[in-house]
Amino acid sequence: MTQLKFHWFLPTNGGDGRHVVGGGHGVDSFTGDRPNTVAYLGQIARSAEQLGFEAALTPTGAWCQDAWVSTAMLSAVSERLKFLVAFRPGLTSPFLAAQMAGTFQNLSGGRLLLNVVTGGESHEQRMYGDHLDKDGRYERCEEFLHLVRALWSGETVSHQGEHYRLDDATLSQIPDPLPELYFGGSSPAAGRVAAKHVDVYLTWGEPPQAVRDKIDWISKLAADEGRELRFGVRLHSIARDTSEAAWAEADRLLAGIDEEQIARVRAGLQRSESVGQARMLELNAGTKDSLEVHPNLWAGVGLVRGGAGTAMVGNFTEIADLVEQYVEAGVSEFVMSGYPHLEESYWFGEGVLPELARRGLWSHPAPPATSTAAVPFGAGGPGKAAS
Repeated sequence: MTQLKFHWFLPTNGGDGRHVVGGGHGVDSFTGDRPNTVAYLGQIARSAEQLGFEAALTPTGAWCQDAWVSTAMLSAVSERLKFLVAFRPGLTSPFLAAQMAGTFQNLSGGRLLLNVVTGGESHEQRMYGDHLDKDGRYERCEEFLHLVRALWSGETVSHQGEHYRLDDATLSQIPDPLPELYFGGSSPAAGRVAAKHVDVYLTWGEPPQAVRDKIDWISKLAADEGRELRFGVRLHSIARDTSEAAWAEADRLLAGIDEEQIARVRAGLQRSESVGQARMLELNAGTKDSLEVHPNLWAGVGLVRGGAGTAMVGNFTEIADLVEQYVEAGVSEFVMSGYPHLEESYWFGEGVLPELARRGLWSHPAPPATSTAAVPFGAGGPGKAAS
C-alpha cells in the first residue's frame, strides 16, 4: 500500500497571520501580523517535524526572504525536518548551485530537497537581471539541470552550450545523499524538462480529475525518456473536528478579503506567463461566489494569493477522503500549508494524519520512543496545542 509523504510550508514571504497573507508571484505581498523571524519560523519547523511532516517548502522570489539563507539558519534550530528549498536556475551558475547544495546537504545531515522554479513572470525575472523569455528560461533550465547532475556524479565537466560554459569543472564534495529534485509547470516546455530531469513533479491543487490528467501527461513523457517520476500536489488545509467548523473558518478567511484586494492581486497575476497560475485564476473566477470547485476543495485562497490557491476544507475524515482521491489520481506527496501556519499544522497533524495512519496510508517518519494516542487538536484549543 502507498505510504504517503506530507510536507509543510515556511511563510517567508509577507509573514503569517490569522488571515490569508496574499500577493507573491510577481505582485506585492500583504504583510501578516507575525513577522517571518527565525524565532517564529523555527516554531513552525519544530512543530512540523514533531507532527510527522517530512520537509518544509520554502518559496523563492523577490517577494520573500532568500530560501537558501533562511533554511540554512532554520536547520540549526530543528533536528530531522528536511527543507524543500525553491531556487531559480539562471540566477546562479550550475557549478555554484551544485556546490551550495553539497554544502547544505553535508552540513545539515542530508536534509536538503530542491524545488526547481524556472520563473513564470518576466517582469519579476528582470529584477534579477534575467531578460530571457519563458521559452528561453526553460531551455536554460534543462541545460542547467544536465550540468548539475553531471557535477553531482563526480564528472569533470567541460561544456560549451547555449547558456553556460564550464571548463574542467570538478566538484570536490559531492552531496550525500544527492538532493531529490522537485519541479512544477503546466506548459509543454515544463513537461519536457520534468520528464528528463526531475524526481518529483508537483502540481497546484486542481480537482482530482484534472490532477490525474496532468499526471497521465507527465507519466507518458517520462516513459518516453525511460524514466518514472513520483507526483505531489500543493494545497492549503482547513481541517477541524466538524465540517461546520471548517467551513465557518473558510467563511471567516473570506470575510477578511475585500473586493479591492481581489481586483488588485488578480490584475497582477494575470500578467503571469505561468499556465498553472492561469488555471488557478480560472478556478476562483475573481469572485467570492461558488468557490467549492470540488467536494471539500475550496478556491478562496487564490483570490489574493499567487501560486497555490486551493484548500482542502472539512472534518478530518472528509479531508482524508479527499487525500485518497488524489492518491487514486497518482499522488504520493502532499505539500500543505494553512493560516496561521503554526496552528494549522496542528489541526492537520493531529487530526488528518492519524486518520490516514488508521487507513494504512501514512506513518510518522520518526516516531518518538514512547508515545500516547494523539489528542485531536480541537480538544486542547490552539493555544494549548501549540505551546
